[in-house]
Amino acid sequence: MLNYIEPVFRPPSEWKSLILQVTNGCSYNHCTFCDMYTQPQKKFRPKKPDDIERELQLIAASGARVTRVFLADGDAMTLPFARLQHICSLINHYLPTVQRIASYCLPRNLTNKTPAQLSQLRDLGLSLMYVGCESGDDEVLAKIEKGETFASSLAALEKIKAAGMKSSVMILNGLAGPALSRQHALASARLMNAAQPDYLSTLVVSFPLGTERFACNFDGQFRLLTQPELFQEMAGCLNIWNWKKRCFVPIMHPTIWY
Repeated sequence: MLNYIEPVFRPPSEWKSLILQVTNGCSYNHCTFCDMYTQPQKKFRPKKPDDIERELQLIAASGARVTRVFLADGDAMTLPFARLQHICSLINHYLPTVQRIASYCLPRNLTNKTPAQLSQLRDLGLSLMYVGCESGDDEVLAKIEKGETFASSLAALEKIKAAGMKSSVMILNGLAGPALSRQHALASARLMNAAQPDYLSTLVVSFPLGTERFACNFDGQFRLLTQPELFQEMAGCLNIWNWKKRCFVPIMHPTIWY
């Protein structure tokens, strides 16, 4: 019953959530590894508040019991604070059973939002940010045209924590190819140790539309890592979350965490 502009993406852990498309596409959309929003119909634009309210009214009228909402597309947090506040208030009004609202979040999305404003959004239910850091290494981030740095990613994650929100960070395994694999892994581990996010996923990078666009910034030095190399990058260099000690500790055997 909702007027989605396809394709729509969401984190695996949001599989039971209502996907509420409050923006279309990504306002940045320059990351060379990402083809998610490159189709013509995915040109970025916010959805009109009246349209969002009508969709919430439809969901409420359906009688569905909604406990979680995910704000799509990939860049909902680029919306101004006042717009996000209005959307969260509408969700609470029409879907009073909602216990959690979540969203993807680029670090740059939070530059003009204060911890106090984020705290207000948290009080309205927006309590989980999925942050695609991809890497902690500034050289790798420049090559993939992420538009972020170690420092900007850390600042965003610290602001999320200061607001009482939770963060779920994504690091891309294999993103740097063999030449920069070690520095990619070590810098990513340093970023995670400094930020201490609540959740950490290491996702294997893939290129369903080919590597040509991505590899051009690597001066012919990029290739996909083999499976043993992917395990080595994770097991030998990356640190993972230790739930009991609430710190990052190294592991020496290959494990994939999602």
